[in-house]
Amino acid sequence: MSLIENLQWRHAVKAYDPSKKVTEENLNTILEAARLAPTSSGLQPFRIVVVENQELKEKMMAGALNPEVMRDSSHVLVFAAWDSYSNEKIDKVYDYHTDVRDLPRGRFSSYTDKIKEIYGAQTPEEHFAHTARQTYIALGLAMAQAAELKIDSTPAEGFSNEVVDEILGLKDLGLKSVSLLYLGYRDEKNDWLSTMKKVRIPMEEFIIKK
Repeated sequence: MSLIENLQWRHAVKAYDPSKKVTEENLNTILEAARLAPTSSGLQPFRIVVVENQELKEKMMAGALNPEVMRDSSHVLVFAAWDSYSNEKIDKVYDYHTDVRDLPRGRFSSYTDKIKEIYGAQTPEEHFAHTARQTYIALGLAMAQAAELKIDSTPAEGFSNEVVDEILGLKDLGLKSVSLLYLGYRDEKNDWLSTMKKVRIPMEEFIIKK
């Protein structure tokens, strides 16, 4: 199937079959799609926490808008962004880039000095607003890859960030949760959205040509 057909197939599942689990191979394929997502300056300023443990999922249900969806999904992917930029973080990423490419460290210092100056003039709140936005590109690619594998998904912002961050110890990692992606297989009987037509505004209204 084409990407468009896959996107027409998928929807935000409202009920999962807890007896059906995503295989490790398929999970890794979805995660690789997210890992390959483009990010500003190539910094990849976020991480994905994979939650499969049922006890952890049930603890995270507190404050979730759709707690049963979280509980019954096969996996919960937590997209968590850096809480701030720092010179050390930037240098670590670019040292890795040059090492992988067999280039001398500092090869891109003229560029990294520039972005350090830009971020150095910003607040931690501005940093997080920027790092958080990067996660959505990876989230979209993860959903598209899941659809290609005929694995259902539900993106979610309706949850308590404080609860998730505390349970997963994200603060100690310099991270803050941004969004969740539930993965699994729909419960045909209880997923009320699965029988409805997919609705998007018409192309002629959605696209503005100048």
